Amino acid sequence: MKSVKNIADILPKDLFWDVNPSNLDVQEDKDLIIPRALYATTEDTFSKDISRLEELYKRSEIVEELKITKERISNKVCKMVAQRYHVRHFSRY
Repeated sequence: MKSVKNIADILPKDLFWDVNPSNLDVQEDKDLIIPRALYATTEDTFSKDISRLEELYKRSEIVEELKITKERISNKVCKMVAQRYHVRHFSRY
């Protein structure tokens, strides 16, 4: 995993419209960072978006955070993540 001083160096800063990205800690704030990184992903951008997260987190961390997040992650995103990591399909809604 990379050591990151500012999450906006890896992820688009507009994903964190309500917080200062430079104040986010990669480990302490993964419950916010992981779902936000995939919030607006599409089939076309998924590979790029998930690759950015994989620079920071283990696959198991990504899956677990998506399963418990309160953020509005679509079931389509959950399905893409499950397929990529060869885990049982899960959904949010």
